[in-house]
Amino acid sequence: MLDVSGAGESLRNLWSLTLGDGIAPRHSTEHVVVATGGHRTVRRYADDEQVRAARAAGRAPVLLVPPIAAPASCYDLSPEHSVVAHLRDTGRVPYVVDFGTISRADRGMGFPDFIADIIPSAIDTALADYDDEGGQVDLYGWSLGGTLSLLTAAAAEDRSIRSVVTVATPLDYNRLPGYPLARTLAKPTGGAGTTALLRLLGGIPAPLVQVAYRATSWDRELKKPWFVATHLAETETLKRMEAIDRFQRDFPGYPGRLVEQMWITIILRDQLAAGVLDFDGLTVDLHGIDVPVQLFGSHRDALCSWGAAHHGVELLSGSPLVKFTTVESSHLGLLAGPDAVAHTWPTVDDFLNSVDGLVDARSSRV
Repeated sequence: MLDVSGAGESLRNLWSLTLGDGIAPRHSTEHVVVATGGHRTVRRYADDEQVRAARAAGRAPVLLVPPIAAPASCYDLSPEHSVVAHLRDTGRVPYVVDFGTISRADRGMGFPDFIADIIPSAIDTALADYDDEGGQVDLYGWSLGGTLSLLTAAAAEDRSIRSVVTVATPLDYNRLPGYPLARTLAKPTGGAGTTALLRLLGGIPAPLVQVAYRATSWDRELKKPWFVATHLAETETLKRMEAIDRFQRDFPGYPGRLVEQMWITIILRDQLAAGVLDFDGLTVDLHGIDVPVQLFGSHRDALCSWGAAHHGVELLSGSPLVKFTTVESSHLGLLAGPDAVAHTWPTVDDFLNSVDGLVDARSSRV
């Protein structure tokens, strides 16, 4: 018998993807905006009752830090793959700092703006909203957001950070394809040509970032028409594809000063892998991080090799606890996909619970 319902589903999905407004509306987990401002909007993804319950249980709020050139929606990708919803549903209170749109007008922003101003300000905002001023947060960062989280923890002059989670965060650019060659080619001129180009551009514009990100999964882009054609009746599968496509279209750009510092400090001078970085006079020593850290890596990640992520185990020598977990998935899949749901999220839960235990143990000894 002819499957009329399946044919109807296929036709509806085809219309929605081509001439309609999409298969599903843009997703956004219910939240409260607790602060706005220049590149530092902070949202809380829990209601007042959930905040009171988490505070009574002695749980620290979790501040999620996005990468510079990816939207903060990475933590709320879809109903099934929302990091913030999962944290809320497990009794945590998640906050997200949103850096917003990056334009040429922001070309003077560098790493110090984020790690010594914007993120510490977001930490203060989260703690004030959580009614725990003088307390601590757990930082949680994906990709370059993990780098920013670690640098913030290293630069912090107070005790406002309790632990750090990084997902698919490269900490040794020697282990990323292409970077050692780029350093070798640039060595005779000290990278002057690339530096001049970056200054001329004022950073890396959003369209270039979007194209570059798609290029890392070029096989997915080439296969997409066939994928759609063979999955037209599978609405849930197409919803996930649509959510990823929307996410990629929202990528902002890199501010000029920051990308120049990445080029000179992290790539040319290899200071990230060594652990001590100098950003125009602001020295950050990653060896000084003295809080528990959970790292994640994958052999299937096209943007962050397993070795580049695993380097943190030896790099973060001052931490009392450094855990590394391998979850074989794509760069985004490590954070928000079926593999993340099955492996990354439960591991983060266990890690945060263990940090709760460490804090309780210290408190009982005082």
